Amino acid sequence: MGKYSYEPRGVCSVRIDFDLDNGIVHNVRFTRGCNGNTQGLSKLVDGMDAKEVIERLRGTDCNGRGTSCPDQLARALEIGLEQEQNQG
Repeated sequence: MGKYSYEPRGVCSVRIDFDLDNGIVHNVRFTRGCNGNTQGLSKLVDGMDAKEVIERLRGTDCNGRGTSCPDQLARALEIGLEQEQNQG
């Protein structure tokens, strides 16, 4: 299982940590951001295929920012999947 960290841009959260195990998402943790929303998002995606999470969340907008915590998670997972594939 690989552990990954991502520094989101354009949102309230300042860091997203997560694990990937053969493309499956586990242990998503946001630092800062809307606490209840990020906790709920973390629970919803736990155990899901990262590609499905990306497909569902990519492009989600928060108040016209052009991004959001869900969108930033999708971007983080894209990078994580790429790194996981390069290690395998």
